[in-house]
Amino acid sequence: MYEPPMSWTHFAGALLLLGWGLVGLGCTGPEEPSSTAGGDAATPITRIAFGSCNDQTASQPLWDPIRAADPDLWVWMGDNVYADTLNMTALDSIYARQNRRPGYRALRESTRVIGTWDDHDYGANDAGRSYPKRDRSQEHFLDFIGVPEDHPRRERAGVYSAHTYGPPGRRVKVILLDTRYHRDPITRDPISGQRYFPNEEGDILGETQWTWLKDELRSSTAQVHLIGTSIQAVSSQHPWEKWANFPQARARLFRVINDADVPGAVLLSGDRHISEISRHDEAAEYPLYEFTSSGLTHHAPMHEEANRHRVGSLVAALNYGLVTIDWAADPVTLRFEVRGTDNETLLDHTLSLSDLQPSSG
Repeated sequence: MYEPPMSWTHFAGALLLLGWGLVGLGCTGPEEPSSTAGGDAATPITRIAFGSCNDQTASQPLWDPIRAADPDLWVWMGDNVYADTLNMTALDSIYARQNRRPGYRALRESTRVIGTWDDHDYGANDAGRSYPKRDRSQEHFLDFIGVPEDHPRRERAGVYSAHTYGPPGRRVKVILLDTRYHRDPITRDPISGQRYFPNEEGDILGETQWTWLKDELRSSTAQVHLIGTSIQAVSSQHPWEKWANFPQARARLFRVINDADVPGAVLLSGDRHISEISRHDEAAEYPLYEFTSSGLTHHAPMHEEANRHRVGSLVAALNYGLVTIDWAADPVTLRFEVRGTDNETLLDHTLSLSDLQPSSG
């Protein structure tokens, strides 16, 4: 992945961490519709905002624009804070600092908040299952995201989750994957420091999470499925972290989505410090779109980057992503916008939900 200056990613993130965390219990059954504050199951949601790469020590100019967009839901897509630490007391303080930010606190008070993590809030740069504090780190993440102490997610090995909103016929399911807790190792090129050697047979999700994902998709009655993955899955040509570094796992992800035979499947991702929209025409029966938004507090310099799947331009600016569903349109439309610090639209793409239908639909 692109790494911001050392002031954003602390030196500890560069360490190679060894050790094994304890594996907790996995929950494989489909989850109940969400009933968090800010809405109910009878009301369709129309605006889903999301973002990633948020340094708790930096200026955070996007919370007011996000609130002004009046989203029904805010989704953290990873690197929600920059911790990179084995010190869980420090991690708790870092999350507390983010929660004290006035703009974010105001958003939490007005909007439902869900999310997943990536490496820097998980605990270390590029970390996977060998990160020794993963269970403790998970507890702090669930506290930050507001998961009740008695919720079944507290017994799960990993922070993956599913959330269903809206009435029959106008239902949205948000599925958030955990690409860290169970992920196999990946080796970085010691010469360039940028390219990663593929782990041809390596896994990202772990078997319990794979089973859970299949169950969540196959049991779904939603018309739109937003699948959050902290690292990019469609874009494959850049040298940073991505599903393409695990070719068999990437192919399996596409196969699981395709075999589930659900309508309206779209991937959401972050991590990259750039934003873009990608479309893969061979991954599934209908085009598989990926909407990437990054970052909230820092971004990569403007640059050229190959992506054979890109739709439109690459955006290198502070931004958040906004998905708007027009349920009144015939056919229903999904609008993807990358928005900047003045709520200006930096990238805009609209597609018809009728184009995201399996042949059996």
